[in-house]
Amino acid sequence: MTKKAFASSADLAEKAQTLEVLDDGVYALTAEGDPNIGAIEGEDFLVCFEALATPVAAGEWLAKLREHTDKPVRYLVLSHYHAVRVLGASAFDAEVIVAHENTRALVAERGKEDWESEFGRMPRLAKGADSVPGLTWPTLTFSDRLTIDLGGDRGDLVLQYCGRGHTEGDIVAWLPRQRILYAGDLVEAEAALYTGDAFHRDWASSTLDRVAAFDAESLIGGRGGVSRGREAVDAAIAQTRHFLDTMIREVGAVREAGGTLKEAFERTHAALNDQYGHWPIFEHCLPFDVSRLWDELGGVERPVVWTAERDREVWDQLQG
Repeated sequence: MTKKAFASSADLAEKAQTLEVLDDGVYALTAEGDPNIGAIEGEDFLVCFEALATPVAAGEWLAKLREHTDKPVRYLVLSHYHAVRVLGASAFDAEVIVAHENTRALVAERGKEDWESEFGRMPRLAKGADSVPGLTWPTLTFSDRLTIDLGGDRGDLVLQYCGRGHTEGDIVAWLPRQRILYAGDLVEAEAALYTGDAFHRDWASSTLDRVAAFDAESLIGGRGGVSRGREAVDAAIAQTRHFLDTMIREVGAVREAGGTLKEAFERTHAALNDQYGHWPIFEHCLPFDVSRLWDELGGVERPVVWTAERDREVWDQLQG
């Protein structure tokens, strides 16, 4: 049996990027299961959503965006703290970097370790890694909701904390006038979930309930294509919930039976593989997902910090 390459270390092929204009001045860039990114035009400024992994990668996105608008970036909104979402921030030259207060705390607690971990897991995303000047620190944080007046007749952009989920600091960005939701990694559309820093039971229940309550007509998840129309939005939320519920059921059953982490991984893999195994980063994510859920169901309230060394240990134990 051929040993699986660590995480996404062997996936070095470029992914095709698609810039979509969802409404007047509302943009999303998707990339075949790589991290999505977006932008919203205000009257005389831009709000950008997510920052990618490096300034070099972010600069390529900004070059595409500049084909549509030359407005300066006033706000850069970070949905959560993971390195592939935030370390490109310096390319935006934003006046304000916005995140949840928990995200700022997580950067302080584990940002350096996460940087090393994620660049080791997904080296293809770390284009121009030496261009990263250091950790990205939010300059404006909030606990529940923050509203940005877009100016003129463009309405508001509402940043909302929906509860613990993919991390304990995820936020979404909601355009009520256009009914467009940037959901970050709280929702994936035909891309596997990464849950290594998650709170699975909160995410699968109250947090996704709050996301669904926006009744969005279009949804941009953290990975995968844009979900257009209520049926597609509902499907993206439902498949995210089903992935989580299946994991909780299978890992919980092994724990209750006195089994091992390896048995929990194998059982969960078998339960998810037919429906989700062909999705981007499924094999990459699942060992880290099951390891965190195993801890959570065993009473470890907050995720153990991932380091490059711990990544390899878990991978070798479960995917080796």
